Amino acid sequence: MPRSPAVARTLPSLRRALGDLRARRATVALVPTMGALHDGHIKLVQHAKRRASKVVVSIFVNPTQFAPHEDFGSYPRTWKADLAKLAAERVDLVWNPGVGTMYPPNFATRILPEGPATENLEDRFRPHFFGGVATVVGKLFTQCRPDIAVFGQKDYQQLKVVTRMAADLDLGVKVIGVPTVRERDGLAMSSRNVYLTPEQRAVAPVLHRTMKEAAKRLRNGDDLKAVIADGGRTIESAGFTLDYFEARHAETLAPILSIQDGPVRLLVAAKIGTTRLIDNIGI
Repeated sequence: MPRSPAVARTLPSLRRALGDLRARRATVALVPTMGALHDGHIKLVQHAKRRASKVVVSIFVNPTQFAPHEDFGSYPRTWKADLAKLAAERVDLVWNPGVGTMYPPNFATRILPEGPATENLEDRFRPHFFGGVATVVGKLFTQCRPDIAVFGQKDYQQLKVVTRMAADLDLGVKVIGVPTVRERDGLAMSSRNVYLTPEQRAVAPVLHRTMKEAAKRLRNGDDLKAVIADGGRTIESAGFTLDYFEARHAETLAPILSIQDGPVRLLVAAKIGTTRLIDNIGI
């Protein structure tokens, strides 16, 4: 049985552990997670292992990125299973702070990102979200001081927000985006997929199929506005409540008029039942 990774839960223990990891001038990669690890997270860890000599995985369910009506309390927490998966990957250190460590009494400083965080995508439906993400990731970066940080591309707007923040604040971290890991039928792996009923799970791959068809049509020269409208109707007719289906500039996330304005990313968010799914692909 693989040896469990070291676990730090306080800042002094984290600093001691990081000092040990860096004793031989090791390069350190950080993989930030909220736990409930699935194969997509493991791919991030494996990518981190290829890019650095030591890997730190943070597990912290961040309350500040949940709105009052969202699922903070019911968000899946699978600590023993998570630790076993990380042990199997021979992760060097797990950073598992409590809420009181991350947000001690009188905590009063937050990062409010602009740019990609304010392009009327996720921010339109979850206006609290990117402030919470930027603040917690900023703290993780300063706590762990990694050389690189690895994120999945599934949360594409988040990836661009974190990348911009790290550059703007000179945090000395290279942010790397790893392609989305998918089920065989194309559904993007997500911790929230466990909420889907069998019937909803059968419908969920419509999102990816619709994006692939839209990308194909756009590459073939079809009108962007018509393609996006058709894709939205397809998603809604499958039983989703559509939040957005958009073609955006892949770096800035600004709106575009044609794929000549690219590089281009298709992004979608839709709810089926009570579960909200997001996905994206490049063109």
